[in-house]
Amino acid sequence: MPIVQVELLEGRTIEQKRDLVEKVTQAIVESVGSPAENVTVIIRDMPKENLGKAGKLECDK
Repeated sequence: MPIVQVELLEGRTIEQKRDLVEKVTQAIVESVGSPAENVTVIIRDMPKENLGKAGKLECDK
């Protein structure tokens, strides 16, 4: 049973998340032969103030 975790900065629409889950599931089905019913996709929305890059918080950019 493949489990995929995707971490994104907050702000994606529900439509974008639906599309992501569909395409990630299909990629797993095609690459490892798992039935789609066995694929779980977990999306974690991260606030921009919880990510720093190059010494700066994303919310400060």
